[in-house]
Amino acid sequence: MRRPRLENSHLLLARGYGWLPDARRARGSRTVAARLGGLPVLGIEGPDAARFLYDEDHVRRSHAIPEPVQGTLFGKGAVHTLDGEAHRTRKALFVSLLTDDDRIAALVDAATAAWDAAVPGWARRGEVVLSDEAAEVITRAVCDWAGVPLADDEVPSAARDLTAMVDGFATAGPRHWRARRARGRREAWLARLVEDVRGGAAPVPDGSVVDVVARHRDADGERLDPRTAAVEVLNVVRPTVAISWFLAFSGHALARWPRYCGRLATGEPAFAAAWAHEVRRFYPFAPFIGGRAPREVEWDGERVPAKSMVLLDLYGQNHDPELWGDPYTFRPERFLAREVGAFELVPQGGGDLRTGHRCPGEQVTVAVLSALAVRLARLPADVPEQDLSISLRRIPAKPASGVVLRVRGTG
Repeated sequence: MRRPRLENSHLLLARGYGWLPDARRARGSRTVAARLGGLPVLGIEGPDAARFLYDEDHVRRSHAIPEPVQGTLFGKGAVHTLDGEAHRTRKALFVSLLTDDDRIAALVDAATAAWDAAVPGWARRGEVVLSDEAAEVITRAVCDWAGVPLADDEVPSAARDLTAMVDGFATAGPRHWRARRARGRREAWLARLVEDVRGGAAPVPDGSVVDVVARHRDADGERLDPRTAAVEVLNVVRPTVAISWFLAFSGHALARWPRYCGRLATGEPAFAAAWAHEVRRFYPFAPFIGGRAPREVEWDGERVPAKSMVLLDLYGQNHDPELWGDPYTFRPERFLAREVGAFELVPQGGGDLRTGHRCPGEQVTVAVLSALAVRLARLPADVPEQDLSISLRRIPAKPASGVVLRVRGTG
C-alpha cells in the first residue's frame, strides 16, 4: 500500500534546511513523499536523483517556481521559469556573459580592486560587519563590470536592495516585503536604463551585460521587453552580490578554524579554489531546487503524479556521507585531489551549466570567492566576541552577527 503524503509546511518552517534530510533519515531512504501547501511533493537526493531532476522529460521548471520566489529572487519572466528551446536560447545569453575566461578575469580584477580600495576605510572605522562590507564591495565591482552606472553615494543603497532580494525570498515576514520593494525599485531603474541604451541616450560599453541583454533576441526573434531585460540584468548582478554570503561564511570559517588562514593567505590557486568549493558545500545557502512533473513518472519506487513538485535536497546532498566522508567536518583539502562530478557538488544546482538549469554563474562565484577569500585571510583584523551562530531555520542562513571584524591599520 502506498504511504499517504502528509502535510509538511509546518516542518519546513520549524526545521528549515533540516526538513528534507530529517525526513529522509526518518524513513531510511534518499526519497521521501510529502505535501507542501496541499501539493504532492517528492524530496530526492543523490547524483542519480539530480540527473532525474534535470531531465526535462521528468521535471520541468515552467510554472514550477512559486510566485513569492519569482517576486523577490528571480523576477517574473526570468530564464529560470523557461523550458525547452525558449530556455536554451535565453540561457545562451547568460553562458556567453558568465563563462568567458576574460570576462571572469575582468570581474575578479574589479572585485579585488574594490576590496583593496575599501580596506583603509574599514581600518579608520575600526569595527565593520563583513557581510555588509562584502556586499558593497561586490556591488561596486559587478555594476562597473556589467555596464550599470552607479555613483559612489548610490552603492550602499544598491547593495542593500540587491541583498534584500536574496534575504527575503524564503520568508513571509518583513524580509519578504523588503525584498519585493527592492526588486520593484531595481527593475524600474534598470528598465529605464535599457530603454535609454536602446534609444541612444545612455551609452554603455560594447559587450557589457547591459549592452548584450538590451540587444538579445529570444527564441521567437523578439527583443526582451524592458522590464524582462531588467530582470535578466538583475539575474547577473544579484547572484554576484550574493557571493557576500559566502564571504561571510569564509569569515566564520577562518574564525572557527584559524589554522587555515596562513595557507589561504598565500594565494595558492588550487587551495583558494578548494576553499571556495568547501565553503559552498559546508555552509547552508539554497536548501533545495525543484520543478514539476509534466506527466506521471516514477522515481525510486515512488509514484510522481503529473504536475506534482520534485525537490532535490541540495543541503542534504552536500552533506551526504556517501559522497563526502565526514561531511560535517570543514576540510577544504577534500577538493585538492578530487574530480567532482557534475551531479555531486550541488550548492548551485547540478548538470551542464551551458544547456541545463545549473546556475551559469557558478564559475564566477568560485573565481570571485577564491580571490576575495585570499584577501580576507590577509586582512589585518581580529574577531571580537559576538554571536557567530548559524540557524538552520533561517533561509537563507547567515552568521547571526554578520561576522564583525576589528580591522587594524596597515601603516
